[in-house]
Amino acid sequence: MSWTPPGGSSPSEAGNDARPEDRAAQGVPGRLRLWLERGESGYWLRDAATGDAVRWSDERLRVVKLAGSSYRLGELQDDAFAPGQRLALVPEPENEHDPNAVAVFDADRRLQAGYVPAEVAGDVRGDEQAISLWEFRDDEGRRIGLRVLIAPHDAWIQEPRG
Repeated sequence: MSWTPPGGSSPSEAGNDARPEDRAAQGVPGRLRLWLERGESGYWLRDAATGDAVRWSDERLRVVKLAGSSYRLGELQDDAFAPGQRLALVPEPENEHDPNAVAVFDADRRLQAGYVPAEVAGDVRGDEQAISLWEFRDDEGRRIGLRVLIAPHDAWIQEPRG
């Protein structure tokens, strides 16, 4: 289930250790503007101003593998988690296992699909935008995982076209 997005590094090599706001302070100019281009199992990212491919390792955003989805496979089948759908990031400071935990829900906060990975969660405040970007399916066609785009709250992200 490994693949390489346009322009290079695979999602697992993305790194992206700084928060988007911190990255902006490091001299990355302008508001992030993206449009989503349909791919085989989700969406590629494009710069809305130039049309250039945006790597998943771009310092202005994060693309993460959803953690804990194997415990919520039933919920993950809901169309609210299909690629292109907006998601809600919900910090859980009272979580007994990890006070930095950030749950990933559908946009209406009805169903939880999993969590932002622990190595990233401490940098997520919860006001960022989140979109289901890419899905993984098993041999029976059931959705078993997601890649989630996490972008600054002020980013402009075009809704996918049907």
